[in-house]
Amino acid sequence: MNLSRPSSSSSSADASGLLYAGFNQDFGCFAAGLDNGFRIYNCDPLKEKMRKTFDDGGISIVEMLFRCNYLALVGGGKNPKYPPNKVIIWDDSKNKGLSELEFRSEVKNVKLRRDRIVVILSNKVFVYVFEVQPQRIHTFETIDNEKGLVALSSLPEHAILAFPGRQKGHIQIVDLNSLHAITAVSNQQQYPVIDRRPSLSKIKSSNSGSTTVMTTNVSIIPAHTGKLSCLAVNVDGSKCASASEKGTLIRVFDTSSGKLLNELRRGVDRAEIYSIAFSQDSKRLCVSSDKGTVHVFNLDSPTDNGLSHSPNNGGPYYGEIVVNNNLNPPSPSGNRQSSLSFMKDLLPKYFSSEWSFAQFKVMTDCRCICGFGQDRNSVIVICADGSVYKFTFDPQKGGECTQEHYTKFLKDQDD
Repeated sequence: MNLSRPSSSSSSADASGLLYAGFNQDFGCFAAGLDNGFRIYNCDPLKEKMRKTFDDGGISIVEMLFRCNYLALVGGGKNPKYPPNKVIIWDDSKNKGLSELEFRSEVKNVKLRRDRIVVILSNKVFVYVFEVQPQRIHTFETIDNEKGLVALSSLPEHAILAFPGRQKGHIQIVDLNSLHAITAVSNQQQYPVIDRRPSLSKIKSSNSGSTTVMTTNVSIIPAHTGKLSCLAVNVDGSKCASASEKGTLIRVFDTSSGKLLNELRRGVDRAEIYSIAFSQDSKRLCVSSDKGTVHVFNLDSPTDNGLSHSPNNGGPYYGEIVVNNNLNPPSPSGNRQSSLSFMKDLLPKYFSSEWSFAQFKVMTDCRCICGFGQDRNSVIVICADGSVYKFTFDPQKGGECTQEHYTKFLKDQDD
């Protein structure tokens, strides 16, 4: 969430000096870009893991690579540390930038994998091999993309990239592993990655040649009639979720076939969707918006091949969902729906919609992003006012979530 760019729902509650907030790939950590540097925090328990202070400028994008020593930085704020048209690959183990990628216009977003760097401009997406001297292997054109919308799967064997298409409301899906090359020259050594996960600290390196792309397969999903406002993919890239500027519906698609898997209703009023996130097992989805409410949706039916999920096998467990009235009976997936849904073929689409299984509201009126926590049935929320929430939900009943923690990770008087 790049806070340095004005939003239609920007609030005076935003923390002074906070330019960016974003999770790493497994939602175990998050990064904060500031007008005088950046910081890295562990989510749960909340703990500052690293801070870098710059006397000469701010950072508007901090893209993490799990918990390893490499970050992608973009300058921003009133006094940018780096030109906004450059991406700096920062090595925290050496406390310096190792390389930079320069473009003709402002960088809107950056995503990292262990083997790829993806850079988003207002009308283009660039894909690079992650090396000491990154080699560009492909460029894609998009419709105007001022928000820098992009999503990238994180599993090593699955490299699915999603970004806006050339037409309004369309999503382009690219399998980066299908990029075909016709040349392989030079011996560029990849960055040695120091992984700082608990009980693991080792250096990985390998040789890879620079490449020239010949062909690639691109799938187009006509997801919405309006302009896209948010994108997300699950860890293996098999599912893609999207919302339009209207912000009332979230649609989930199969990335290999383009098939619509779920259509989920956030509400009936227009809203700006700030974030969409899949759970690690891809069974649930959480969504945050300018309404201040975070919604949790179930994506799967409570039965699979006739066998019920249980709390012990990692899948969602709906049990006997308690419904006190007939206004919002559960759908087969456990989400709420209208009592008139049985007449969906005769009534407007609204009556067949699936509403959230669980939800909660943050205390302050400011932008926020959400992700599923490391604890089962928990959601972490990072807000632009410098606060972090942890909520838990009942996997059987759903409904209102329970607030477990609320902490200010950044205060206006922080130096």
